[in-house]
Amino acid sequence: MTWLITFLSILTIPVVAAAQPADKQNPRPQMFVTSGSCLACHNNLVTDSGQDVSIGSNWQSSMMAHSSRDPYWQASVRRETMAHPSAEKSIQDECSACHMPMTRYRSKVQGQKGSVFAHLPILPARGQAGLLAADGVSCSMCHQIQEDKLGTEDSFTAGFVVDSTTPLGKRSVFGPYDVDQGRTRIMQSASRMVPSTAAHVQDSTLCASCHTLYTHTRGPDGEVLGQLPEQVPYLEWKHSEYQDSKSCQSCHMPQLQQSMHISSVMGQPREDFSRHVFRGGNFFMPKIFNRFRQELGVSALSQDLALASQQTENHLKTSAASIELARVQNTGKMMAAEVTVINLAGHKLPTAYPSRRAWIRFTVSDAAGQVVFESGGLNPDGSIQGNVNDEHKDRFERHHTLITSPEQVQIYEAIMADPEGNVTTGLIQAIRFIKDNRILPKGFDKASAHPDIQVQGRAESDPDFTEPGDTIRYEITVDPDRGPFNVQAELLYQPIAFRWAKNLMEQQAAEITRFVGYYDSMAAQSWTVLAKDSRVVR
Repeated sequence: MTWLITFLSILTIPVVAAAQPADKQNPRPQMFVTSGSCLACHNNLVTDSGQDVSIGSNWQSSMMAHSSRDPYWQASVRRETMAHPSAEKSIQDECSACHMPMTRYRSKVQGQKGSVFAHLPILPARGQAGLLAADGVSCSMCHQIQEDKLGTEDSFTAGFVVDSTTPLGKRSVFGPYDVDQGRTRIMQSASRMVPSTAAHVQDSTLCASCHTLYTHTRGPDGEVLGQLPEQVPYLEWKHSEYQDSKSCQSCHMPQLQQSMHISSVMGQPREDFSRHVFRGGNFFMPKIFNRFRQELGVSALSQDLALASQQTENHLKTSAASIELARVQNTGKMMAAEVTVINLAGHKLPTAYPSRRAWIRFTVSDAAGQVVFESGGLNPDGSIQGNVNDEHKDRFERHHTLITSPEQVQIYEAIMADPEGNVTTGLIQAIRFIKDNRILPKGFDKASAHPDIQVQGRAESDPDFTEPGDTIRYEITVDPDRGPFNVQAELLYQPIAFRWAKNLMEQQAAEITRFVGYYDSMAAQSWTVLAKDSRVVR
């Protein structure tokens, strides 16, 4: 009877949340409902030990829920459309496909292009399309994707398939569990969706539809010149040994090690409960959402966003990489050491959007604790000391095998170039990567890798750059009278690199000025240490 009482008490709430403005111009059935139709039943989930594993609140504080509110994304789209005004409609359509997927899919079914700026600012949302845009990557988006084409090239770059003919009240939403008849009726009444069992929601191919993303390279008149594999972590994973052992969901939606109810309307406890935390590589943006929540229309609780950022950072520190100092020698006037970085992830490190970078900070301190050598130090504005790309936007730091000067730094990153070979951070200008030395996952054979995931630049011929890591040698001059020395190697990581933020200012717009202001005010929080090792050398 408990579930029946709960059902009766919440019955009116989800219906109101799902009751979106009618769309008189759209003769097709309404395909999506907002997350308010789901949260009432899929919140208030607490384990016996007191851990809150609520699907709703976990999702609400994730990057998925904030995909359309992301001020960096908004600024980037504005920059691209201003740089290529003749292709503005196509660019907005392309960029809304995964950040505003419900309203864009709705437009696609109507034979129209998706829009970004028509739905900004997010609050107050305008009409049904505005509500769907504001909801980001929401429940009725992912759980309605059908198995058709998943894992094929046709499914990439938001090529997923959603039923566009069945009306609300009869539409299927897919999950991994069988649902009894009573709770099926509850869900149908509350969300106007019918739960259906489907294994593909726990398969990596589902994630691949948006996390295998190609962008069109355009010329000065908006003409398409080619395409760039903007982010392809799924293809990187497919070329590693992880494809046979771990799915995307196993890391990014970690399962509880106990049975758990998936709904506050109870039912039987479920095994392999997947938490909807979607922890990835961006611990920085939740901090921005939290600090500027009013401007960005953020509804997630402040403590939930803080926890999401902290848990993402903890995940990176424990599961992303390891670093080790070896063969540390002091020959009198020369200090030498080898640093090995190992990738513990199932794809390149870092992966996904190419603004991300990791680098080695190598320091030597004397007996008094004074730093006598540093490579890879960080400036207060988020730039890396010695990195030529941060100093000059038209140049980039090469991959190193030996470092002897503070002006050299080992940075693991993807550097893009336009058709003329000029360095750029503009996705629509870029046609290829001229440097890609992001650390390879275990089992990744760089000799047989597809061109879209190949190592690029000097790392391709570096015999010490291979799966699952990289080894680099440091040789520096020291004064032996200042020993013993403390030698330390750290792997640092930044989701949005300095140049990727600053280059936005090539165009002038409110979204750009706003985000760069955010970045400048929080640059000290834009990075973290993934791993470290140290040795005392006499």
